[in-house]
Amino acid sequence: MQLPPVLRGARAAFAFYTRIPVGGFPYSPADWQWASGWFPLVGACLGGLLALVWLAVERAGPFAAAALVVGVGMLLTGAFHEDGLADTADALGGAYERARLFEILKDSRIGSFGAAALVVVLVLRIALLARLQAIAPLALVLTGCLARTPPIWLMVALPYVTSSTTSRSQTVARITGAQAMLATACPVLLMGGLLWTGWLETTTAWALLAAAGLTALVCGWRFWVRAGGITGDFLGATQQIAECALLLVLALTRGEAA
Repeated sequence: MQLPPVLRGARAAFAFYTRIPVGGFPYSPADWQWASGWFPLVGACLGGLLALVWLAVERAGPFAAAALVVGVGMLLTGAFHEDGLADTADALGGAYERARLFEILKDSRIGSFGAAALVVVLVLRIALLARLQAIAPLALVLTGCLARTPPIWLMVALPYVTSSTTSRSQTVARITGAQAMLATACPVLLMGGLLWTGWLETTTAWALLAAAGLTALVCGWRFWVRAGGITGDFLGATQQIAECALLLVLALTRGEAA
């Protein structure tokens, strides 16, 4: 029996967002559209796998564990978000005209702005995870889930402006309020569970939500001013920035507890 698109979308989300061989092809346009609603769940699952990696290697020390976790994470996603970050940094940093910005986005080479952005983000993520230490496993699950929500909000608020992307990517980015609500429900339920267990304090929860919202607002404003909307690379960059912001909040509020 064929599952409805809303459920098939969950499998499509793993196929689109990760290198995990989930199969299920071919997916219909409706399946790809609903995939966006499951992206935060994919992030939570990836965070769970990375938490297991952390627990397996934590005796090597927090910095070694953090570096391995970040590396495994890039393997699982094919450096999907990191590639978007590098392309976005090169385009926004190296272009003064809108047409030139899109030319740089299409260029597969990494420039100085992209390389610098990658170094900063990777070092920051490793350092913040090392600071969190004992709470890093749960932090990986929480930030992996919540950091994938700001891009969803941008998909709803801004037009997709890259005409040369694949039809699958365009379909994934064309979401409605239904997919956005589904995507938002996952981090809300996760944070609610962590609040109920006492792992997460109310002030920290609000700070995390504020960081996610501010990331979406600042990135969305910048993308609108420079490009008139979003691209897949912009969404990947937003996820990376959001993850750093969320880890920073946890390090500032829970670092001593770690």
